[in-house]
Amino acid sequence: MLLLVAHIALAVARPVSRVARVPTVVRMATVAPPAATSVAAPPAVDMAVCPETAWGRTLDIAEAQRRVREAPRAQFPLEVQVAAAVGAAAGDAEAELAYFREHAAELRAAMLKNGAVLLRGFALTKTPEGFQQMYQALGLVPCLDPLHSVAARPMVSKGSAVYEAVNKESRKNFFIGMHNEFVGKRAPRSAAFVCFKPAEEGGEFLLGDGRQILAQLNPQLVKALYERQIRYSVMELPFFGWIDTLPQPLQPPLMGLIRALATAALNAKVDFDVELVWREQGYDGVRMLQARAPVQPPVVEHPVTGEPTWFCNVHSHSSALRKQREALYGAERFESGASQINKSDMYYGDGAELSAAELAELDKVTMDNVQFIKMSHGDVVLLDNYVTMHGRNVFEGTRKHAVTWFQ
Repeated sequence: MLLLVAHIALAVARPVSRVARVPTVVRMATVAPPAATSVAAPPAVDMAVCPETAWGRTLDIAEAQRRVREAPRAQFPLEVQVAAAVGAAAGDAEAELAYFREHAAELRAAMLKNGAVLLRGFALTKTPEGFQQMYQALGLVPCLDPLHSVAARPMVSKGSAVYEAVNKESRKNFFIGMHNEFVGKRAPRSAAFVCFKPAEEGGEFLLGDGRQILAQLNPQLVKALYERQIRYSVMELPFFGWIDTLPQPLQPPLMGLIRALATAALNAKVDFDVELVWREQGYDGVRMLQARAPVQPPVVEHPVTGEPTWFCNVHSHSSALRKQREALYGAERFESGASQINKSDMYYGDGAELSAAELAELDKVTMDNVQFIKMSHGDVVLLDNYVTMHGRNVFEGTRKHAVTWFQ
């Protein structure tokens, strides 16, 4: 039993997750060459804990959807080309850094209004050091990764605040569905995603405007989801098929003991309450414990602008939608104990499953609003995490992207 508890505690230490049309998450092994003219490397960054999610007030959901439908919409994303920004000084790191300092307020305002800003062709941001200088010049204050308490995402270099994204070769055929970055009760206000090397094929960074998605969803479905709320399962512990081989009278007390021990281990590791639920048929058809996060709303108001926005990770978390994508891209490759437990799902707040028709509506409206951004070396996407969803296309070759989260 002690070995079982140790195995559960180890697993708990690593929880949590169409191709081409155009405008997250990543990994790095090598560092790109410096810009033509370089600047001094910045010091290590002190980072505060990721802020708590701003769930806001209870909404009249019909009125909120009406508001977002009637609101004018700015260009999404706003694109800034280096030639338009600094002209003939393109490639001069000092000139590019000066541009970011001088236009910091303007670019931060665009993140709020447009939802995302795509920076193209800058030499400064081709290295982790230059990327760090860029976001510091913009006045963006880094925070720890939402997954920091479980150390699930490594940094490119210690103290840099630049985290690796999902670039592993073993995950190249895993389409990362559209999501806002939040874990339990923590969500960064904004983020900067950078490309240090694009994949040879595919690997586009995906963007979606949550305001536009909310505007286009069926009002009856939005009403049902908002009134009943939603709930995610954030991991599965698929180690318990052997219980079914035991005499039936032994199974219930043993399952109760295992659930209690695993709950204590898990809740000691994360900073939000998790409920463990036994499932006889898990993702792989094996008895498992499913960890479910607290109930939450699928729609929130932006904490600064007050705009209603879709803030729901069903597209990335639904096991049914992932299964459908496996039919296109191949089965997910779970090659480690950690990757095996990083399986999620999504339910109504009362535990009921969404119907196939509801999931189809959510998938269609989401994908209708996805832009596929093929980023080049040094390109950066600045985004507001509350109104902009992100994801990643499947890829071939080597892909090295990274991200920094901000307060």
